[in-house]
Amino acid sequence: MSSAARSRRTAGASLAVLAAVGGLVACSSSPEGAGSTSASQTAGGGTYTIWDPYPQHDKSSEWVKLLEKCGTDAGVKVERTGYDTSDLTNKALLAAQQGNSPDVLIVDNPVVSTLAEAGVLTTTEENKLDVSAIAPNLLAAGQSGGKSYGVPIGANTLALYYNKEVLKEAGVDIASVKDWTSLTAALEKVKAAGKKGITFSAIGTEEGSFQFLPWFWGSGASLTKLDSPEGVSAVALWTDWLKKGYAPNSVINNTQTTSWQEFAGGDYAFAENGTWQLANAKKAGFEYGIIPVPGKDGGTAPAPTGGEFVSIPAQSDTGRYTTSQKLVTCLTSTDNSLTTTTTLSYIAPTEAVQAKQVAATPDLQVWVDAVKAAKGRTSDDLGTKYPKISEPMWSAVQAALSGSKSPQEAMTAAQAAAASATQ
Repeated sequence: MSSAARSRRTAGASLAVLAAVGGLVACSSSPEGAGSTSASQTAGGGTYTIWDPYPQHDKSSEWVKLLEKCGTDAGVKVERTGYDTSDLTNKALLAAQQGNSPDVLIVDNPVVSTLAEAGVLTTTEENKLDVSAIAPNLLAAGQSGGKSYGVPIGANTLALYYNKEVLKEAGVDIASVKDWTSLTAALEKVKAAGKKGITFSAIGTEEGSFQFLPWFWGSGASLTKLDSPEGVSAVALWTDWLKKGYAPNSVINNTQTTSWQEFAGGDYAFAENGTWQLANAKKAGFEYGIIPVPGKDGGTAPAPTGGEFVSIPAQSDTGRYTTSQKLVTCLTSTDNSLTTTTTLSYIAPTEAVQAKQVAATPDLQVWVDAVKAAKGRTSDDLGTKYPKISEPMWSAVQAALSGSKSPQEAMTAAQAAAASATQ
């Protein structure tokens, strides 16, 4: 069965999965450019369609100018449509069902495996896309069944922002914060000094799982065993912080945006947040610094990778792949990657471009280090199992933080639910 035919048969069954994976991290808000011309409508006219999740970038942006340049270099006209992330993934599945997928699809990394397993995407091997320079941990977020289904355009992840003045008043040397014990000791000092400790997002959505994962993985836990002693210890850490007043009860409902607003008020010592808040940090009105999320016993905890993959959807007219390959190669080339990652506020997926980013902006070094330690949520061949594990996990965190269950009870129930859902 051809991949195009397979996509039409199976894409519809995958729509439900996307509801659990949508609405993730630093994605844009409302779509611009309503409507688009499908690949089937333009196949004979030298026009190639590109769908991306960046509706905030209009025709005057560097991003759209790059898309148009790549089209010109390939000898074709590019027709681009920007969609909201959750809208885009649903439209991609529907388009595959109807046999009119775009030529190039740029999609949030957690749904790559869903689209791949539905037969929507071609592999990098099929279309001879060179991924040899891509960091393996970033490439893994777009792999399923040992095959790669696109090229990461960049990555963002999480770290800890800190308020230098708050720590100074509390007598905390940031260099002393190296693991969970020393971080908790710092929070204790901050509270004793009359300030607030740490804020984060523990909301009952994928956003909550995204923020919890550095602590979960940093404990040494695995997503296939939520109720391991390590996994329980991560929930216990957050729960203890709330009980002792080191973190506010508002984290239960906080999004990453609202937790950032709490930190930007100037009273908190720490906030867990992402690369995408750098511009806001510079406008906060106080001196700040950034450190990686520490592992339980030290070192940098693996934080989840955010960011998109540039993929080539399956087409009934396979002759289109040659030009699509040129477009993807152009968008992800070393020459263009610095422009792309700067425009989209990402860390580049290759060491060569990461070095250029740090040379231009030394403050990005901590984010480069965090991305190097980061991990894809669907990695370890979890693929479409991930959202079925993530929901019980965020539900367990909510139950523990609200006090309705102990950390052990919450994670035991979560493991049972995840095991049942992934059988």
